[in-house]
Amino acid sequence: MRMPVLEIHLVEGLHTSAQHAELLVVMSTRYAEITGVPRDRVRAHITLHRPELWANGAIPADGRSAPYFTAVVYTDHPAELRRRLLGALTDLLVDVLGVDRRLVHGQLVPVQPDDCAVGGLARR
Repeated sequence: MRMPVLEIHLVEGLHTSAQHAELLVVMSTRYAEITGVPRDRVRAHITLHRPELWANGAIPADGRSAPYFTAVVYTDHPAELRRRLLGALTDLLVDVLGVDRRLVHGQLVPVQPDDCAVGGLARR
């Protein structure tokens, strides 16, 4: 059993609650589709950062959105799947938030299956 986790970082006040809700649904769904895990196993959350605590390229947030996301994936996922996941999650941020693609950053965090637990038990 897989345990996917998505975290999306956004500057507070630049997007609506409806956009946040849509992002959580579409990104969880796309993660499940690409990785083949059941959607109900996906854990996704958005972390909002106050504008004065956010900088893009050492420049304080200036009203432009520069979303950042991380997605936990198991180390046994092939490179092609990982590239597809990065592209798909980026596409969704661009589509839902209307942000400049060049400002979207993303990272996959590889973990060993034995390093994850559900209900305190390591699972695969």
